[in-house]
Amino acid sequence: MLTLKVINENTEEVIQRLAKKHFDAENIVNQIVELDGVRRNTQTLLDKTLAEINNLSKSIGAMMKEGKKDEATTAREKVSELKETSKTYDETLKDAEEQIQTLLVTIPNLPHESVPEGKTAEDNLIERSGGETPQLSQDALPHWELAKKYDLIDFELGVKITGAGFPVYKGKGARLQRSLINFFLDKARDAGFLEIQPPYVINSASGFGTGQLPDKEGQMYHVGLDDLYLIPTAEVPVTNIYRDVILDEKDLPVKNTAYSACFRREAGSYGKDVRGLNRLHQFDKVEIVCIEKPENSYARLDEMVRYVQTLVEALGLPWRILRLCGGDMSFTSALTFDFEVYSAAQQRWLEVSSVSNFESFQANRLKCRYRDADRKTQLCHTLNGSALALPRIMAALLENNQTPEGIRIPEVLVPYCGFEVID
Repeated sequence: MLTLKVINENTEEVIQRLAKKHFDAENIVNQIVELDGVRRNTQTLLDKTLAEINNLSKSIGAMMKEGKKDEATTAREKVSELKETSKTYDETLKDAEEQIQTLLVTIPNLPHESVPEGKTAEDNLIERSGGETPQLSQDALPHWELAKKYDLIDFELGVKITGAGFPVYKGKGARLQRSLINFFLDKARDAGFLEIQPPYVINSASGFGTGQLPDKEGQMYHVGLDDLYLIPTAEVPVTNIYRDVILDEKDLPVKNTAYSACFRREAGSYGKDVRGLNRLHQFDKVEIVCIEKPENSYARLDEMVRYVQTLVEALGLPWRILRLCGGDMSFTSALTFDFEVYSAAQQRWLEVSSVSNFESFQANRLKCRYRDADRKTQLCHTLNGSALALPRIMAALLENNQTPEGIRIPEVLVPYCGFEVID
């Protein structure tokens, strides 16, 4: 959430920068500025009225001691009038604050100056790429057919138990899935991230803190009886560890990692682009989260991007990094880099990670702050990234490593899964 200070001091800049996200902010921003003027003016009047009440109340006792009963009575009447006035001011103040808050939560984060212009994914910029695309035979199979051939993943059984988008991993498929989770967690710990095992359900305050609520309420599974939500990513509970927390400057950066199942009620569609593991309602992911000082956050973002690159390189997958354009960015992000790996059997790129800097947008909602060297509190910057999301990694591994003898396992995963080939 943008701060009132930013909006008041940079009104035109805020409007112009949000246009890069194709968000027309002029009307909302001007309403906020006007309401904040009402709020500040009303607060001044309320403070003045309360001070007058306090001074008159103190004088009444002295008047009574001096026998000035008529003057004391008049003062009491004036205090009563002022109290009614203060109630009116208080109501006006609360109404202005509520309207401001309602408007503030509808405004996306400002895009960083390096965000390219564009409306859709086709306008994203390729930063760099690497890895070799495997040359598969003409009878190469997509991962959903490989999963059936080798009895690795049962999509139909998932439909029976729950519904579409909830696959059942079996045998070597389950072991390969678990090996990826453990590999990613071990690499994150080696890189200095503290492992967290978070809850899989959150309250609405947590959803608001990281920006899922009210923006993405329709994409989350809601447990109505308890008013809780299944997490869309471990980013949400892990970042909310620092909600209403004031950190010491010496404790920054905070670097956390967490494995979790993730749940998303994304609208379903049909076709090869969403078939098999390409789009799921439940999937596994290892997340990395950083809390950082503002002046260091973009260097931290670069470090996180380089770290995710080491993971896809270690798995031997063809990869590329995209700098997202304004129209393809999330509500909360200031700058996002997407990682994609190439699926040779499907002959298409699959997104497997997003690494983002939210600057102070989440921190303002979370009230996540740090105390600097002068003992003043400042808003932190928050960052997170997928490291990595498993479904499309699994899809690319199965497809790209298929041979007439079976599916080869990347060397780095063999110690985790205990086998070199799926046959």
